[in-house]
Amino acid sequence: MSNSILKTIDLNRVSPMMRHYAEMKAKYPDCILMYRLGDFYEMFFDDALTASRVLDITLTGRDCGLEERAPMCGIPYHALDNYLNKLVAKDYKVAICEQLTTPEESKGMVERDVVRVITSGTIIEDNILERTRNNYLASICVDKQAIGVAWTDISTGEFCACQFDFDTAHLQDLLSSIEPSEIICNSLCKTLDYALSIMTNGKKIPFFAYDDWAFSQQAAQKLLLTHFHTTSLSALSLEGLSSAISASGALLQYLSETQKRGMTHIRKLNVVHHGDFMLLDYSTRRNLELTQTMRNGKLKGSLLWVLDNTRTGMGGRLLKKWVEQPLIDDKKINQRLDCIEEILSADKYRDLSHYLDGVRDLERLLSKLVYGTLNAKDCVSILETLRCVPSIKEELKNFNCKILKTVDKSLFPMNSLVKLLNDAIDEEKAVASKDTGFIRRGFNKELDEYLNARENGKQWLATLEMQEKQSTGIKNLKISYNKVFGYYIEVGKSYIHQVPNYYIRRQTTVNAERYYTEELKDIEDKLFHAETRSQELQLRIFNDIRSVLADNVDKLQAISKGLGELDAIVSLAICAVENQYVRPIIDKKLKAINIINGRHPVIDKSIGRTSFIANDASLDEKSSVIVLTGPNMSGKSTYMRQIALITLMAHMGSFVPADSAEISLCDRVFTRVGASDDLLNNQSTFMVEMLEVAAILNSATDRSLLILDEIGRGTSTCDGLSIAWAILEHIAYNIHSKTLFATHYYELTRLEGVIDCVKNYKVMVNEMNGKVVFLHKIMRGGANKSFGIEVAGLAGVPESVLKRAKVISAMIEGQSKDLDYNYIMTEDNPAPINLAQPNFLDYDNKLKRILCDININTLSPMQALVLLDDLIKMAKE
Repeated sequence: MSNSILKTIDLNRVSPMMRHYAEMKAKYPDCILMYRLGDFYEMFFDDALTASRVLDITLTGRDCGLEERAPMCGIPYHALDNYLNKLVAKDYKVAICEQLTTPEESKGMVERDVVRVITSGTIIEDNILERTRNNYLASICVDKQAIGVAWTDISTGEFCACQFDFDTAHLQDLLSSIEPSEIICNSLCKTLDYALSIMTNGKKIPFFAYDDWAFSQQAAQKLLLTHFHTTSLSALSLEGLSSAISASGALLQYLSETQKRGMTHIRKLNVVHHGDFMLLDYSTRRNLELTQTMRNGKLKGSLLWVLDNTRTGMGGRLLKKWVEQPLIDDKKINQRLDCIEEILSADKYRDLSHYLDGVRDLERLLSKLVYGTLNAKDCVSILETLRCVPSIKEELKNFNCKILKTVDKSLFPMNSLVKLLNDAIDEEKAVASKDTGFIRRGFNKELDEYLNARENGKQWLATLEMQEKQSTGIKNLKISYNKVFGYYIEVGKSYIHQVPNYYIRRQTTVNAERYYTEELKDIEDKLFHAETRSQELQLRIFNDIRSVLADNVDKLQAISKGLGELDAIVSLAICAVENQYVRPIIDKKLKAINIINGRHPVIDKSIGRTSFIANDASLDEKSSVIVLTGPNMSGKSTYMRQIALITLMAHMGSFVPADSAEISLCDRVFTRVGASDDLLNNQSTFMVEMLEVAAILNSATDRSLLILDEIGRGTSTCDGLSIAWAILEHIAYNIHSKTLFATHYYELTRLEGVIDCVKNYKVMVNEMNGKVVFLHKIMRGGANKSFGIEVAGLAGVPESVLKRAKVISAMIEGQSKDLDYNYIMTEDNPAPINLAQPNFLDYDNKLKRILCDININTLSPMQALVLLDDLIKMAKE
């Protein structure tokens, strides 16, 4: 029986429980409905068929008053998180229908209702979320003039919004930077299907149209003002941003509808303006392996792996954000650099890191407070965090940099809250217990009595019996118990005349009379109800504690933010000192990128600084385009990536792996590296390459840094060379970006001297007896061959194939001298350039330029000899 049958069945024929299930399912047709029955969450009909397949659980059936049994499967309620993770990972929505009353409280059927809808973007469960990654839910509102985007992480309370002119490329870059787990949008946006190419961790983002009424200005504005307790949009910095207002309001409406509670920990709306940070597209983040490797998607081997020495979840998430969203404001960048420098100068990074070891993920603990899932163990985590604050403040008081002073102000001591948690929570029992038993003795007198009764009841009865024997003189008096009458005092009939007046008769037996007293009744009442009343009282006390915490959310969030920022800064300081990084000079007045002995941060850490061969880099107005030639495996890609990574590290406010570095401000970093196809969208490797190149050429400015590797592969040599040539000219003449252009088309080296800003560099290689030795050193000049056959030999290609390849290569080279290359015109040189003529350049001028660019102070003896050999060969040509 499927859900379609469920819609058509006569609900009067089915059981009351199944009737209620059908009503709930009708309200949430796009969700897998988990229906609580006792200790299990059950699923029926199509939901059961889907869940049994995805979760690999047994499919059964249930009688529901119809001829056909309803398909059914279920999971234990305590194992919900594990199964949720599997369903949400497959982009299923899950509606949790919970029992709201107990069987004892209900006169009829237990009351049930959906208490939460869980989606990819609304997860708060610790064991599902990644510690150092935000889980964003995004909302997009598109109209004809502008695009508004809002995003939130409900596990931390962060809420941001922005608006920009209608630009689909900007939207895709922004979404790539945010990496949302789920996107809602208005219907116009959905028809444009922007998110098709947006990826998060290698998977497409769930993307669907939400109710258009939620995006209406009136509904969105009303909800925003109500939620943030203000009467003016200007207080939220949203005035005049109609698309951002619509996106933000719809996002809050979606949260209200799915989470079934007020998101009271979302206290602030942060409006992001264009230019607050550098947008990095998916291709750039992937090619530079900023947060995960291309090969296996792992953290190890990425830039974040090198930089991340954080001790807290807040710091880890913030550092990841810094990596993916570098700054483009030199003042903010230098504030971070000042902070790192001061920490290192004071030699305090070890002390600060030590104190941060005791800090827990306060940011996400506060979201559990909103959801009512904060337990005693979580309170201990909050207490441990707050205990660290005084020591950290003591360390920070002597610092002068702006960031650390701001952090210091955000760290409220919270002494009264620390005292409350310390007095109320027994930490050892709280960590071991899930429900009760964690309130410390001495905190509440009434609770102590219940606990004493539960633990000392037998002793109380024995003491009372002894007291009654002594006061009455009745030697055979005893206190006993039965299920009918409870506790009673039994007196043999021979001693009845000694029974005092305050004894109250309860029962007569053959040989004795049974009585009770007010004191015995009081003890009995405490013993009978000690367990339940102690649990109820502990719950009330704990709810009071949670209320106090809720009243202090603003201060706790400020502490969380401050500790996270401190953790991220200290992490960069540790990385700088451990890896011998230097402070870069970065200023908006600088026009060039000059790096002395730069190193690739990941390879440098992996193989050690002494093994890594450092290289210089210089990109200025006279040499803004570098044509880099050399064989495969010689280090061209590593060299280009390290320049891009050093540039990005400088922009995020980090020290860099170099002897010195001057970095001009960049608005964007673009990369086109590696070869890959897109089978899903029916795009070849060459098409993917051209799409990425087109995006770069359409978006880059004279303040951008371009990393282009092997442009023109995947098509014929003539076409590929022509495309690469034209792209180089376009960049040099029209865009003026700082560009590193690695190529096997060594014919492109002839552009030096033709285009003023183009300079040739190559990777040094020694060739001996047909073998190549990679020196991994970059120097001026262009390669006159690609060494492809030699590299093939290093890879183990059979010798017979290599010999035949050399013969074919010689034949082709011989023919190429007679090939009729089309004449290519350049803007600055109207005279035609004939590629068939190898001497079309003025070699005297070329030799002169190369000699002028040489810095003999940075050349080793081996490098000098290789350079001299190249110059001699060039002169002979």
